Amino acid sequence: MKQRYDFGYFFMEGFRSIFTHGLMSFAAVCMIVCCLLIMGSFTLVAVNASNMFSDLEKENQFTAYIEDTLTQDQARALQSDIEAIPNVARAEFVTKEEAQEEFEAGYEGNPLFEGLPSEVYRDRFHIYLDDISKLPETEAAVGEITGVAWTKSAPEIAEGFTVIRNVAGAVAVILVIILLAVSLFIIANTIKLATFNRREEIAIMKMCGATNSFVRWPFVFEGLILGLFGAVVAFLLEWGFYALVSSAITTSDTIELIKVLPFQPMALQVLGVFVLTGFVIGAGGSVLAIRKFLQV
Repeated sequence: MKQRYDFGYFFMEGFRSIFTHGLMSFAAVCMIVCCLLIMGSFTLVAVNASNMFSDLEKENQFTAYIEDTLTQDQARALQSDIEAIPNVARAEFVTKEEAQEEFEAGYEGNPLFEGLPSEVYRDRFHIYLDDISKLPETEAAVGEITGVAWTKSAPEIAEGFTVIRNVAGAVAVILVIILLAVSLFIIANTIKLATFNRREEIAIMKMCGATNSFVRWPFVFEGLILGLFGAVVAFLLEWGFYALVSSAITTSDTIELIKVLPFQPMALQVLGVFVLTGFVIGAGGSVLAIRKFLQV
């Protein structure tokens, strides 16, 4: 006889099973919430740090000095050639007069730099990059343009940005893997407890002809419910914590330089990631548990 699958029944059985071992279910939800909060908080910190690094990268630049044999109009004409080079975001032309004013303003009151003749200054371009890690090859390409005398940059800054970005990315991946593994372990043990508590009921169902899949589905739904509930709770707590931290940073005089992204534009993405992760943890932990205990 063909067995009928009623997912409403599976859902109710999974929901009922949660309360038969409430303490373990509560511990599983708390663990999911903690893992998602840690993972989400670290990810949001990484997103904000990446945004800050992006802003800093946009401000990071190198300078291309123009041959003094070129007229100012000829020097300006090089802008299109410079901006045509891959990885160049934009180039800003600075006349020798503007360079002199900028230099003298920076060293105002210093007698060593007073009265320098205007001939020592050159027209130049401040060149901004899309990807700071590609500074060496971009600078070399600009230096090959006819009319560019030499270039000046700070490669150690570019290397520092690249190292920080790579380390942050690697730490994020490792942390997420560890937290997912811990959460799967907790859910699996919760489902194992459920199968142990219902071992006699499972044995009777198997004797009556219930298939393995029919027996498994309630446990899968139990894991999904736990994962979903933990994801929603974690999302609400994450939103609250983020709002508190963001408010504290924006109202503080000592850390006002830190720019915090608003949570609302990211809310749907965060909720989606939390729900998906909760489902993966819940279903994955259930499958790990029932594969062993139901001898599938």
